[in-house]
Amino acid sequence: MGPLELAAYGVGKARTEIKTKYRNSDAAYMLLGLALERATGKSASTLYSEYLAAPLELEGTVLPSPAAALPEGNALSGHYLPREDGEFVCTEPVDISRMSSSIGYTDSGAVSTIDDLGRYMRAMATQTLAGGENSTRWAEPLPLSDSAARWRQTTGGAHLVGPLIGQYGTVPGYATAAFSDPETGFTVAVVMNNSSGGGMPIGYLAWELAAIASKVPAASGETEPEFALPFTADTYHKRIADRAICSPPAED
Repeated sequence: MGPLELAAYGVGKARTEIKTKYRNSDAAYMLLGLALERATGKSASTLYSEYLAAPLELEGTVLPSPAAALPEGNALSGHYLPREDGEFVCTEPVDISRMSSSIGYTDSGAVSTIDDLGRYMRAMATQTLAGGENSTRWAEPLPLSDSAARWRQTTGGAHLVGPLIGQYGTVPGYATAAFSDPETGFTVAVVMNNSSGGGMPIGYLAWELAAIASKVPAASGETEPEFALPFTADTYHKRIADRAICSPPAED
C-alpha cells in the first residue's frame, strides 16, 4: 500500500471550515511528503536526512526504504494482539516488527531512538528549525473538542497540553508519545511495543510520567524547572487503567 492510497482515506472524509474545529489528519502529512518530493526532486528519505536529522544531530533517525525489513540494530520489536471471538488474546502477541516504511511514509514511517525522539520534540516545541520565537506555528490554538479541558488545545499539527507541546499515536506494533515545554526544556518521550490499545493510552502515559517527573528535585548543581501542569499523575494513571484491554497476570 503506497502513500497515495493511504492518503485517499483521509481525502475522502468530509471537510470542515478552516481554523474552526480540530480534526486529526494523517493524510495531510502524506500529501505534504509527496508535495515536497515533487517540489525538490528529492526523496522524502533524503529530505529527512538533510533538513531534520543532520541539523538536529539525530544519528538514529531515518526514513528507511519502502522494502519490508526489520529495524536495524538492537531495535525494540513491535507487536499486536490477535482477537478471538471479539476478545484480545493477551497471551499470544504477534511480532510485526518487519514492515515497510510505506505504511506510514512521511506521516509515521520514520525509525528513531527514544533519545532522538526527545531531542526532536524539544526542537519542535522551541521551533529551532523554523525561526524560533519568531515562528507563529503555535499561535491561535483551537480547543481539542467541545468537551475538552481548556488547557487541552491543538494547533500546528501538535497537541498543547498545559505548557507541553507534542504528539502521540500508533503505527502497527508501536505506540509513541513525546511532549516538551518550550520555556524550560522539560521533555518526556515514551514508546510501547504493542499498538493494540490504540493511541490514547500512550498519550496518557506521557502525561502521567510528566506529572511524576515534574515533582522530582533537580540534580545536584542543576536548577529545577519552574512550571506547573494542570493535571496530576493519578488522573492519567486511572485513565490508563480504565482503558486496559488485558487483565494483569495472576500472582503466584
